[in-house]
Parts: sequence; structure tokens; C-alpha cells
Amino acid sequence: MLLRTYVLNTAEKFKEAGLFYGHGTDSPLDDAVYLVYSTLGIGFDLDFERSDRILLMNELEILEARVEQRLRDRKPVAYIVGKAWFCGHAFDVDERVLIPRSPIAELIQNRFQPMLEFPPETVLDLCCGSGCLGISCALEFVDARVEVSDVSADCLEVATGNIRRHDLLGRVQSTKSDLFASLAGKKYDLIVSNPPYVSLAEVETLPAEYQHEPKLALLSGEGGLAIPLEILRRAGSYLNPGGLLVLEVGLGAEALCQRVPEIPFLWMDFAQGGDGVLAIRAEELHRYREYLI
Repeated sequence: MLLRTYVLNTAEKFKEAGLFYGHGTDSPLDDAVYLVYSTLGIGFDLDFERSDRILLMNELEILEARVEQRLRDRKPVAYIVGKAWFCGHAFDVDERVLIPRSPIAELIQNRFQPMLEFPPETVLDLCCGSGCLGISCALEFVDARVEVSDVSADCLEVATGNIRRHDLLGRVQSTKSDLFASLAGKKYDLIVSNPPYVSLAEVETLPAEYQHEPKLALLSGEGGLAIPLEILRRAGSYLNPGGLLVLEVGLGAEALCQRVPEIPFLWMDFAQGGDGVLAIRAEELHRYREYLI
């Protein structure tokens, strides 16, 4: 069978099955290309519609098993192929970590302009999961020292593997920490965080694909704001003067504004889609801390 025929047939199967797309793809065709190309080790610059490649029997067997897994289990393609893309870089992922998809990627690629007044020398990726935010910052800011931290030892194992993958062991370190608990005395120019921010009620309504992701990385108290609020309370003490916190709260943005209307969060706009990401400076975190207590 021709590659282009297989991709189109797979896309049609995905469409008919009513799968959910939101873990790096947004359509049945994108999902099919992601699965087929990643399985075969094909670069995404190849236009399958112009390809005359014929799939070998052993390739078809592997592909059929993976397509069936996507259809039967509703498992996201990134978990099936063990790889996700973020900021144009490949990251190893499995069901111990969330699949990278934060809109913060766009901010990294834009070097956090115009919020950052200078390139950061020290960066913290708090609640790092796969380490994609911190590692992408290290690749963008080549003189920065980066720390990635998470409460989950499983996440840190995946993150450390990705640090090795990108040859950053000398500049990116991983630390096991329950938020800031193991980071006493440290200061950073930039803290980026995509923490758990989903309520229990929201988790129960998510599509089946999300049920493969670790609940520890999603749940944040009954209302979804427990962890983001704790980060806001404490982050100022870990930022250098002029330092910046970039925090993703997703659908919790409206609830956060209602909870602390006194704080003038700067909400990010994204050309590539996404919302629910705020930025706030160290000085503002100190100034408005009383409203977070």
C-alpha cells in the first residue's frame, strides 16, 4: 500500500471514530500523519500526497497495531509513539507525564518579549513534568542556567532523560520538590510553570484521551486553583528584583480574577492559539501578597 493511501485511510478511520484531538494535533489528518510519520521515522517536511513510497509488510503490521490502539483505547498518539514536539524540539513522553502542549511555547520562542527586560541568567521550570518548558528555555537562552523541579520522581526521570536527549546535563539540573519546599535560598530571573489547575469536576468531564494522563499533573484541589494560588503566594520570594513569573492557569483564569480582583495580572495573547497564561513581576507579587493570604 502507498504511504499516501494509508495516511488518508487512517484519517478517515479516526474521523469516523469521533476521536478527540488536543494533544499536539487538531484534526484526524494531523493525528494520522503524526502517528504514521513518527512510527516510520519520516520527517514531517515530507508531503505524503506527493510521495510514492510503498509501505513494507512489517511496517504495515506495526502501524495497524498502533492505529488499533488509538481507536480502541483512545490513547493520544504522543503516548503511542513515545514522542511529542514542543517549541520545535522532540521530547520523550509516556503516561508518567502530561503531553507537552502549553501555549507558553510561543512566549519562549518570542523570548518573553516585551516582558523580560534582559535575557534571564537563571530559570526555574516549576511542576516541570517532561521538562519541556525548562529545556526549551535552555535551548532559547543559551547562557542561562535552568532548574526543572517536580514533586513526582516519575516526572523527574522522564525530564532527566530529556535533558540528556538535548545534551544539557551541564546547564539544566532536576530537583525533586513539592513546589518551593526544596528550593530554599534560591533565586531566579524567570519562573515558568504549567502546574495542575483542573478541578475534580472538570477532570470527570474530560474526553477519554485525557484519562491516560497522570491525575497528579491535572488535579488542583476541589476548585482547581489551590496550586496556582500557592505558587502566586510564594513565587515572589524566589525571584530576583525585576524577575518574572509566567503561570498557566487554563480555564481557571476567570475564577482567579474573581478570587483576587485587586491583582493586575498581565494576561497573554497568543497568535498560535491558547489562553489562560498570566505574567507578573516579583515586585507586584510582593505588593499584592496580602490579597493571596
